[in-house]
Amino acid sequence: MYRIGVIGGGTMGAGIAEVAARAGGDVLVLERDTDTAYLARARIARSLTRAVEAGKLARADDAADRIAVTTSLDDFADRDLVIEAAPEIEELKIEFFTKLDAIVTPEAVLATNTSSIPVIRLAGATANPGRVVGVHFFNPVPVLPLVEIVATLKTDRAVLDKVTSYARDVLGKRTIESKDQAGFIVNALLIPYLLAAIRMAESGFASIADIDEGMTAGCAHPMGPLRLADTIGLDVTLAIAESLYQEFREPHYAPPPLLRRMVDAGYLGRKTGHGFYTY
Repeated sequence: MYRIGVIGGGTMGAGIAEVAARAGGDVLVLERDTDTAYLARARIARSLTRAVEAGKLARADDAADRIAVTTSLDDFADRDLVIEAAPEIEELKIEFFTKLDAIVTPEAVLATNTSSIPVIRLAGATANPGRVVGVHFFNPVPVLPLVEIVATLKTDRAVLDKVTSYARDVLGKRTIESKDQAGFIVNALLIPYLLAAIRMAESGFASIADIDEGMTAGCAHPMGPLRLADTIGLDVTLAIAESLYQEFREPHYAPPPLLRRMVDAGYLGRKTGHGFYTY
């Protein structure tokens, strides 16, 4: 897997493109127009510069030169692996998989970075669901070492092994394998914890600062749950919670009203400058 495609140059897509390029890959990123393509390039350039400043990368140009941005899905015809990192909108992802299935070669692998949508729903949009797999990175992608590899009931074992080897041996990530259920391993455990913290703040039981201090100073967590929700994005947290609740109907997966209201207000956390904290 040398020619890598990434659908979407947002926070996750840009991070995936960066680590693939830093590992020597020929990377192509899809964006919807020239303005968002420019923003994707700038996002990647800033991250590469930070890596150089931190001493983790010798030259930013070497990786940047291996990344191209396009607005045409047809350009992905030669890709060995395409990783979809579009927004968590099921209909949008299905549309991409339907189109990609008709564009890439029969040997190409189609992957999704979804954090909550069952992968089989996306695989069902293709003529060959055996080549579809979940490859869930974590934000920030260049920093966090984990990738969840998610197999559907129809994923070919050879495809699963190939993608696992790429993530582990080429990208240098640590991998865990999950069943294809909403939330997979990490978010199925993490999201109820974040929602419990939001309910605690919503009820007035404790302040935002004290809730986070309790978990950082009392449980040695590197970040409190409310600041972590801001970092993930409150819209993403809500989308994952809704997917988990739809699948399992467990009360601890139900999004609190406060979370919905904050998303409705556009208070999405760090990326908008306002969430539980102001940035």
